[in-house]
Amino acid sequence: MLRKAILAGGAVALMSSLAVGVPVVSYLRCGVSSLRDSASNSVPLEWELKRARQMITDLKPEISDNAKRIAREKIEVVHLEKQLDETETRLAKAQGDIQRLSGDLEGGNEYFTYAGRSYTSTQVQEDLKNRFKRYKTRRATADKLQQMLSARQASLNAAEERMEAMLSARRQLEVEVENLQARLGALRVAQTSSQLNLDDSQLSQTRSLLDEIATRIDVEEETMQVDAEYFGEIDLDEPQDENLLDDIASYFEKEQSNGKELVSIQLD
Repeated sequence: MLRKAILAGGAVALMSSLAVGVPVVSYLRCGVSSLRDSASNSVPLEWELKRARQMITDLKPEISDNAKRIAREKIEVVHLEKQLDETETRLAKAQGDIQRLSGDLEGGNEYFTYAGRSYTSTQVQEDLKNRFKRYKTRRATADKLQQMLSARQASLNAAEERMEAMLSARRQLEVEVENLQARLGALRVAQTSSQLNLDDSQLSQTRSLLDEIATRIDVEEETMQVDAEYFGEIDLDEPQDENLLDDIASYFEKEQSNGKELVSIQLD
C-alpha cells in the first residue's frame, strides 16, 4: 500500500512538473553536478595532490606495457625484413634460372644437359613453365610482404612517436605536480602566518594587563613621592634653636638700625 502511495505521489509530481513545463531532467542533472562539485571541493588539496602523484605512478605499468609492445613490434619488423630479403634473394635466383632456360630454349636444341643429366626440350619447357608460375606467386608474396613491412614500419614509427609524447607528458605532469606542491606549501605558510596575526586576543589581554600594572605602580610611586616631599618640607623648615636666636637678634638689630635712621632724618 505504501509503495503504491509513493509511486502515485511520484507520478503526480512528475505530471505536475510536466504540466507547468518544469525541466525535471535538467534539475536532476544540476543536482548531481552540484553534489559532485561539493564533494570535490570538500577534499583537501594535499589529498588531491597525493592522488595526482599516485595517478602519475599508475602510468608506469601502462608505459611499460606499451614499451613491450613496441619492442615486440620491432622484432616482428626485423623478422619481416629478413623474410622479405630471403624472398627477394630467391626471386633473383629464380629470375636468373628462368632467363637461362628461356635462352636455352630459344636456341632450338632438342636436348639439354644440366648438372650431368640430359633433358628434352619438352621437359625443359615444362620446367620453365612451372618455374615461371612459382616465380609469379613468389613475386606476389614479396609484394605483399613489402606492403606489410611498410605498414608495420609506419605503425611502429607512429607508436614510437606516441610513446615519446606519453613520456614527455608524464614528465610534464611530474613537473606540474612539483610546482603545485610548492605553491600549496607557500599557501599553507601564508595561511598559517595570517592566522597567527589575526589571533592576537591573548596578546592584547596580556598587553592591557601589563599597562594596568605599570599604571598602578606609577600611581603608587607618585603617591610615595608626594608624601615624602610633604613630610620632608616640614623637617627642612623647622629651625634649630641656635639659628632661631640668631635670626631674632638679627631681625631686631635691623629694626633698631632702621629706627635710628628715621630719627636722624626727622631731626635734620
